[in-house]
Amino acid sequence: MLRRPLAALAVTSGLLVAAMSPAVADTGVVCPSRGSCQVGVTVPGKSGGTTPSNQGTGSGPSSRRCVDTLQDVEVPCYLKDLGWWSPNCYFKVMEPQPPTGDPAWQGHKPGDGAVYDAYCPDEGPPVQWRAAPPPGMDGSVDPAQLAAEAVKRLPIDGPDIGVVPEPGKTGVVGMPVWLWNRTSPRTWGPAVESVTAGGITVTATAHVSQIVWDMGDGHTVTCGAGTPYKESEGAKDSPSCGYRYATTSNGGEGDVFWVTATATWDVHWGGGGQRGDLTTTGSSQVQLRVGEVQVLGQ
Repeated sequence: MLRRPLAALAVTSGLLVAAMSPAVADTGVVCPSRGSCQVGVTVPGKSGGTTPSNQGTGSGPSSRRCVDTLQDVEVPCYLKDLGWWSPNCYFKVMEPQPPTGDPAWQGHKPGDGAVYDAYCPDEGPPVQWRAAPPPGMDGSVDPAQLAAEAVKRLPIDGPDIGVVPEPGKTGVVGMPVWLWNRTSPRTWGPAVESVTAGGITVTATAHVSQIVWDMGDGHTVTCGAGTPYKESEGAKDSPSCGYRYATTSNGGEGDVFWVTATATWDVHWGGGGQRGDLTTTGSSQVQLRVGEVQVLGQ
């Protein structure tokens, strides 16, 4: 078989603009209380855990792409004339299979594995015997599935909340509230996890892109990691993530505001000639009591 770079193949035959193989179904990601995210393929994202703190959900589909790792270019996962992409070749079962004794069997007998036509941009053999289908072909090891498992094992939590006034103390209407995340690899990233199967290793790397604070009074604040409060700041506003309540927490559940911090984790995965991105979230909660300044009359 004539060996040509994939770029040349695209120019001469147009095959690389053929339809991609069916995409992997949406991936639901669930982060239980203070634990690693869990991924269920074809399952929509759900709330995890039963307690009000450190819960998480997954959102959006995982994006699957096939990549020629030698040239670092994206390629279709399937081409009708060439077969399925499995780094770094396209494979298609030879039909009919060679007769017994053909050198293509490499000493094996028909029925012991199979012989494949291969198109390899790196000048690999055009005919290859395989004991099992190449990874990513005909239901064998799928890098996207390994990515789902890697995300499931990621050591990530909801934000480690820092807040002033501190829980247990009472804040005052109109006074500054400071909000921040005590950052660590588990609460901010980068968090990294790898999974290996069938000779393929997929690595997922996650980091927080933003934190949305639901202040419990119907308002939200979107921030980065925030700035830890120091006593020297006095009654100043936070320079990066703050809030001022306009009402007291009296009359609410427990006469407090339930403040929920939800971190959005951006996850990039790669391996087995594929790469993709997905998003998951992790949440934590604290209670804040807010009152009014008491003025003593004479």
